[in-house]
Amino acid sequence: MSTVTVKKLPPAELMRNKMLEFEAAMANMPDTRFGDDAFPLKHTFTDGLYIREMTGIKGHIVVTKLHKTTHPYFVLKGDVSVLTETGVVRIKAPYAGITKAGTKRIAFFHEDTIWTTVHITEETDLKKIEKEMIAETYNELPENVKKTLGIESKKGSEVSLCRG
Repeated sequence: MSTVTVKKLPPAELMRNKMLEFEAAMANMPDTRFGDDAFPLKHTFTDGLYIREMTGIKGHIVVTKLHKTTHPYFVLKGDVSVLTETGVVRIKAPYAGITKAGTKRIAFFHEDTIWTTVHITEETDLKKIEKEMIAETYNELPENVKKTLGIESKKGSEVSLCRG
């Protein structure tokens, strides 16, 4: 994995808001696909684990969902640049990493890329897994995650489209 040099980053809260703005702008573009229909997915279940394999397509951008849980991920094939609130990294397969709870990313695929995540759950219903692992807004994150991110609980109608 290589890190792209980024001049001084804006504060994390501003980066989160900019990613949400980008996601909202993408929603208004023609030919944009959302959710689990955006890229080919493979779902595998085993004792207490859900394994999700996504194939990112060369030249495409994905805005990820907002994760409630910390879990491992593996880039098994390909080359992808990933923006988070802490900057940009370029990941080339093979690579293993950890997604921390509260993470949202924007990824650009330089090559067709296989990105696999592994989640602890006894659930096998994809809609229930989504509800268990994905937050629609930053306000829906568990309190300990919001505290780690420095996010104050708000009584607003913050929206995150969580598209991919």
